[in-house]
Amino acid sequence: MSDRKILYLINPISGTSKKDGIKKLIERETAAQEIPFEIVATNAQGDYDFLKEKVAKEDFTDIVIIGGDGTVNQVTDAFREIDIRFGIIPVGSGNGLARSACIPMKPQQSLALVFAGTARHVDAFLINNQYSCMLSGIGFDAQVAHDFANASSRGLMMYTQQSLVNYFKAHPYQFEIILDNFSFFSDAFFISIANSNQFGNNFTIAPKAEINDGLLDIVVVQKMNKAKLPFAILKQVRGNNKLNQLVEDMTKKNVIYFQTDSLTVKNLKHAPLHIDGEPRDTADEFNIKVLKDCFRLIQP
Repeated sequence: MSDRKILYLINPISGTSKKDGIKKLIERETAAQEIPFEIVATNAQGDYDFLKEKVAKEDFTDIVIIGGDGTVNQVTDAFREIDIRFGIIPVGSGNGLARSACIPMKPQQSLALVFAGTARHVDAFLINNQYSCMLSGIGFDAQVAHDFANASSRGLMMYTQQSLVNYFKAHPYQFEIILDNFSFFSDAFFISIANSNQFGNNFTIAPKAEINDGLLDIVVVQKMNKAKLPFAILKQVRGNNKLNQLVEDMTKKNVIYFQTDSLTVKNLKHAPLHIDGEPRDTADEFNIKVLKDCFRLIQP
């Protein structure tokens, strides 16, 4: 008898794929491994109090999330203080954390990894006590997330469409960024706070980010001629921007890129906010700090 017991949490509406086939795959392959398991639908509100007692009482060792970034955020947040392993079968629109952790995108391969992979610690972070485990942003990318959430369909094509629409409307916001021994003002199109290296869909906004290094990668895309904006972002995505020496480079760079374990962002013009791709209410000020070794994720 296996010493593992898996609770599969399936988001029935994430991404664009049908879930019936994945459910049958899980049932067949997990039974073949002779691992006890149960399949439960995710909760749209992210309220998993009803499952915590079940997980403890019935000795589950693993929670496997079948969903996208929003579901991963909710489930890892709900259970991160419990000694349990997390797995991901990525079926969302972006799958940022799964891609950063080199989890396969095909369900059969990611399920095989659940059985054979190694659970290693992953960092997360808090923004004003709101939990994020991947990448959050203030400004232009958050407005895209807000509009994408209200769109009639999901997927990369819709995300690209919303990005283009917002590009033509984009304007810089005013921020003050405060670190332990240094602060500066910036008019910026957006600020990304990254634990994993990408928005999803292999769009790597923070190429140097690692999910377990105890640091957040901060990307500040400053005010510039809008015609230069796509090229500046492309340079960042391709990893051509080195991590900055802030005092020397902040006035010279279109894109400022640095690492820290905490910072404060004063949001002087109330730029919108997203957390792990989900729109959230904005605030006058964001206090941000890393949560080192927050949970264990099954990885290659």
